Amino acid sequence: MNRRLLVILLFFNVLTGLTQEKQFVNLSLKQIESLFLSNNLELIAAKYNIGIADAAVSQAKLWNNPSLSISNMNLWSTKEQRDELRDIPTSSFARNTEFSVELSQLIQTANKRGKLVRREKVSKEIAIREFEEILRGLKTGLRRAVFEIQCSQSYIEVLNKQQKSLNQLVEAYRRQVLQGNIAKSELLRLQSSLLELENEINELQSDLNEQLKTLKILLNIPFTANIYVARNQEAVKNPDMLILSDLFAKAEEQRPDMRIYNLRTELHRKSLDYEKSLRVPDLTISAAYDRYGGVWKDFVGIGISVDLPFFNRNQGNIKAAKFNVEQSQYLAQHRQNTICNEVAAACNNYSYAFNFYRKVNEDSLVLPELDSMLDAYTKSLLNRNISMLEYIDFMDTYKTNKYIALNARKKVDIQFEEIQYTVGIDLE
Repeated sequence: MNRRLLVILLFFNVLTGLTQEKQFVNLSLKQIESLFLSNNLELIAAKYNIGIADAAVSQAKLWNNPSLSISNMNLWSTKEQRDELRDIPTSSFARNTEFSVELSQLIQTANKRGKLVRREKVSKEIAIREFEEILRGLKTGLRRAVFEIQCSQSYIEVLNKQQKSLNQLVEAYRRQVLQGNIAKSELLRLQSSLLELENEINELQSDLNEQLKTLKILLNIPFTANIYVARNQEAVKNPDMLILSDLFAKAEEQRPDMRIYNLRTELHRKSLDYEKSLRVPDLTISAAYDRYGGVWKDFVGIGISVDLPFFNRNQGNIKAAKFNVEQSQYLAQHRQNTICNEVAAACNNYSYAFNFYRKVNEDSLVLPELDSMLDAYTKSLLNRNISMLEYIDFMDTYKTNKYIALNARKKVDIQFEEIQYTVGIDLE
């Protein structure tokens, strides 16, 4: 689906360049979201943080490298030293050279490596939730942009319909003025209304172009592509079907930011376990070979070393880790309270928006008839059955009611999306 949409966009982009005419690709909200999930550059970049966190887990599982050291090697020898070694049986390799070789390996105690791995796994979970939080914010911003575009497109269509009617009237009145049937002042009044309308259309088109620019950036599609966002045909959800307690439970369980706060508390607990394990000193075992360095010509020995935890038992870091655990618990509780208030506020706002939307679309008997009334008023003015003032007043009423209806639908869609954003999941 995504590749097919991109191919269509590129095809129309080429076609536009050949014909110099705008060819629009009609995209639904689901198609836009599909393009967004696969093409958004910010999402693609954010996803790398999960791979980085996964690499940190792999790194924590690795053992420390062994250490090899060569020391006490003489670069030259005197004649007296060579004479002293002449009677000592030895191999011909580096016959007159003294050196020592040591191989050592650090062995971590108290399961430090395992505790570090567990801590890094929690960090990976945080990276996953942070990606989900970025996705949640971007998807909400995308949907809000789509709703704004849908409203702007529809309102511009309303104004274009008015413009068409006014153009028809201006041409008719211009002919009547030339014939001397009507006063020129009436034509000037219509032309003035037409200029005001065209100016409003131009300003709205500029705003729409800005909104489309934002949408193209989110979708990562060619800036020359011409797209038209299809109208939202989904039914508006009744707020009475939303149970506030269920929404609270879903938000606490599903919201990525809440899960991040809980995971940070878990991360600090894992860090506390790791810091406590650092109180136990690590062991270093070694094997050494020494040539001519002691009483034996070729000496092989083994050794073990350990720090004596007399002064530093990692007390400061352990204390800081305990504070981090307590601090993260309070922050998680604060986030929980914030989320509950956000959900409640979003539900209240949606209820107000829904009630007004329902009043506009169900209680109003005039709104469905406005389009037919526009044609009727235009014909009536042409036939001189109504006055110019009556026609202008109706045009203002027509435009205002259409804007209120479109804006009411936009607000109810945005407020419902706000509920989904505060809950953290899409509500069916």
